[in-house]
Amino acid sequence: MGSPCWGAPQQGLMTPTSSEFPDVRLQYLMEARMIKAGRREYVQVLRLLETFEMTDLQVAVKNALRMGAIGFDAVKHLVLCQVEKRPPKLDLDVYPYLPKANVGTTSAASYMSLMKRRQAA
Repeated sequence: MGSPCWGAPQQGLMTPTSSEFPDVRLQYLMEARMIKAGRREYVQVLRLLETFEMTDLQVAVKNALRMGAIGFDAVKHLVLCQVEKRPPKLDLDVYPYLPKANVGTTSAASYMSLMKRRQAA
């Protein structure tokens, strides 16, 4: 009896093809932001197919990409909201690896200078 081949796919485990799971951007973004942990999180997202329908997961992934909430917890929350037909309530403070938006206040003088440039053109 030989040793098991760890690289071989498991019997009975159906993994989606790229045509079935079109948003492979999620995998790339997770791996780019979290490297090895991102790969593990992507596998966790795929394992959601054991519990949820493909269409529900696809909608959740699209919503996560649109919201910029790239992570297993966010996708799981969104797929649960999709199934239960309730609005999502995401708290992005628990995702320290996501880029923070830094939006400063704009003064009225900045707007006036834009208006002057537009009138001059």
